[in-house]
Amino acid sequence: MPSMIKIGDTEFDNEVIDSDRLTLVDFGAEWCGPCKKLHPVMENIATEYGDKIKVCEVDIGVSPQTGLRFGITSVPQLLFFRDGIVKESVIGLLPKSKIEEKIDQYLSE
Repeated sequence: MPSMIKIGDTEFDNEVIDSDRLTLVDFGAEWCGPCKKLHPVMENIATEYGDKIKVCEVDIGVSPQTGLRFGITSVPQLLFFRDGIVKESVIGLLPKSKIEEKIDQYLSE
């Protein structure tokens, strides 16, 4: 079963920019309470959607360059990537149903 992939500055381009499918990146930090609440939701989404999408997690405390590169100023923040391009950015703790709506919208395009 696919699960969320923890990535850092060095793996980002390979895992996200070069990805052949919709990729959802969860930018968070160890010290962020809402990020910790979002984590199990993202794990669940990664498992449920299987190979249809890729779900990655970036800790901006550990990988600050990637956060700077994409202008991450608050966490949690989700970025939806397709063909190496940011399609959408959502800041804050969203309910699982809202995240799934966005994923389904991109998968149907």
